[in-house]
Amino acid sequence: MRTFKLRISTPDGDLFSGEAVKITLRGAEGDLAVLKDHIPFVTSVMPGKCVVTLQSGEEKAGKTDGGLLTVSKDIVTLLSGSFTWQ
Repeated sequence: MRTFKLRISTPDGDLFSGEAVKITLRGAEGDLAVLKDHIPFVTSVMPGKCVVTLQSGEEKAGKTDGGLLTVSKDIVTLLSGSFTWQ
């Protein structure tokens, strides 16, 4: 599976920094998923569930209180005021 660099960060520091296959969460326009080579964009993130799929196939679920998602050519970054793994 093809991976991309993902960073999940809060004011307390990075909670995840590594390779991911997919991240799914709720953006300003509804549910979205980001895969490798997604078109670059920026969106606000709504409070709720966030799922990160790792290269091993493992899914890590977390909860965000909202924030900002940026997708660029080299990295996907979720900036959140609060994020907890479930």
